Amino acid sequence: MLGQIVAFTVAATVVTIAPGADMALVARRAITDGWRRASWTSAGILSGLLVHATASAIGISAILLRSATAFTVLKVAGACYLAVLGVLSFRSARRTARGEVPTVDARPARSARASFAQGFLNNVLNPKPALFYLAFMPQFFEPGDPVVLLTAIFVAIHIAMGVVWLVTWAWFVGRTSGALGGTRWRAALERVTGAVLIALGARLATASR
Repeated sequence: MLGQIVAFTVAATVVTIAPGADMALVARRAITDGWRRASWTSAGILSGLLVHATASAIGISAILLRSATAFTVLKVAGACYLAVLGVLSFRSARRTARGEVPTVDARPARSARASFAQGFLNNVLNPKPALFYLAFMPQFFEPGDPVVLLTAIFVAIHIAMGVVWLVTWAWFVGRTSGALGGTRWRAALERVTGAVLIALGARLATASR
């Protein structure tokens, strides 16, 4: 079983650090509100993973794998949510470029609850994590394995990786944005994250099972 855990850890590491909607959202929050608020967004994202993992464990997520309608509804909802976040990022970039937005330290920060909720919705409305647990993890099971125990271990490893990676990413983006300073730099970062969020929304909307 140790060999399976090691193999899963290596594979999950690659999946975790691959750029995606979660990283784009955390980057946007770090730019606009600082890395501490982005850490709350990360916590919301990881809580969303718990929802997907629990749903997978009790078989609910299998519906997404078998029902085209259920998959499409959740996919479109997630894609629209990402697109809205991308548009908001472009609007924020325009205000920043005009000097209408104060610095991160001066502006009223988004509440921790709002940051958490945004990350949670971003993850829960994305059907990919559910399909990840259904299609990816079973590759590391062998006949006779304690499935429930091994699933719990795999999920714990995945979430622990997410904690380390997303918080580190939030800190890096926040510090880089703060160190470089200037409205032009921050506006450029917001445009990039906005474009990434919209592109990821389009990708999710056209994704197949």
